[in-house]
Amino acid sequence: MLAHELMTDDIPPLKTSDTGVRALAWMDELRVSHLPIVNNVAFLGLISENDILDLNAPNDPIGNHTLSLVRPFVFSDQHFYEVLRMLSQHKLSLIPVLDKNEHFLGSIKLSTLLEKFADMASLKEPGGVIVLELNTNDYYLTEIAKIVESNDAKILSLYISSPTDSTKLEVTLKINRTDLSSILQTFYRFNYSVKNTIHESEADNELKNRFDSFLSYLNV
Repeated sequence: MLAHELMTDDIPPLKTSDTGVRALAWMDELRVSHLPIVNNVAFLGLISENDILDLNAPNDPIGNHTLSLVRPFVFSDQHFYEVLRMLSQHKLSLIPVLDKNEHFLGSIKLSTLLEKFADMASLKEPGGVIVLELNTNDYYLTEIAKIVESNDAKILSLYISSPTDSTKLEVTLKINRTDLSSILQTFYRFNYSVKNTIHESEADNELKNRFDSFLSYLNV
């Protein structure tokens, strides 16, 4: 999934002639804490809610103030993961999308990205979760998939994390079955360390918690 597929034109960019008061009103209405400032099609930078609150004269046009604007953005052909990394790294509520000439096209809201991730991670699909703990050199996706599929099940989603207090990998599997007993027995038989299992009633909350950890991991 690419940036242009995630972007919305429902978030109007600010002009330098807009006031801080107007910007705050838009942020409140759109439920964001950042807005892009655009001159025609040229992206000047992002202004935050805190930037506006620090203005001495918020009723004056934004262009009348000396601002040190941050300028994070993604290109329209960049992948979902890069968009996610940029949002997390800069702690943004939205990210501007530019074309190859760095002309402003639209914005991607963090809330939109989280909804898409929920779809990609199959959070809405029934099933269970298995968390494996293993050494980096012992990670073979084909072997893990073979174990799951040999028990007439499918991996709906998979992602890997590396806890800061551990030298091992954690592999989180969302499986399309709620009864994980036969799959777990096979993992044990192949000497896999199963750190945790979550059945359907607990799976969504656990995956959401792990997604929060994933965002923290990206923010380096």
